[in-house]
Amino acid sequence: MDFFEYVMLPICICVVLPVLIVLIVGLVRKNETNRKAEIMLKAIENGVTIDPELFMAKTKKRGSIKQDLMDKLTGACITSLMGVAFIVLALVNAYAGGISFNIFPSSYVPVAGAVLLAVGIGLFISYFVSKKMLAKEIEAEERELLEK
Repeated sequence: MDFFEYVMLPICICVVLPVLIVLIVGLVRKNETNRKAEIMLKAIENGVTIDPELFMAKTKKRGSIKQDLMDKLTGACITSLMGVAFIVLALVNAYAGGISFNIFPSSYVPVAGAVLLAVGIGLFISYFVSKKMLAKEIEAEERELLEK
């Protein structure tokens, strides 16, 4: 069991899982391209006019500046709270004892908490700086929405 826990599990998570994700995404894109090419060839054979919009890459509709800032604030809150929770959990385990981590070694908990807390603080800083820098754009966007 130790071999699987300390060798095979990290290899599977760090090597096999990313390779499978890239492979699946590549196969999906290839399948989509082949279907579009097949549709185009059938349409050309039958003499039907082809809608060029069908073959254009679909772009994701970009949200408003305010929505992007709210998403950043939400991410900051979630990661910060998770970081604090992991650190508190590590402190309780270290000083109160009695809590055992069956999922992964307890030495990773404070490290994970520190990383999540650092990311959350970075997102908070980014949110407040962006809010200050983009204040005029946000006001213009709100005026534009009110005019419609």
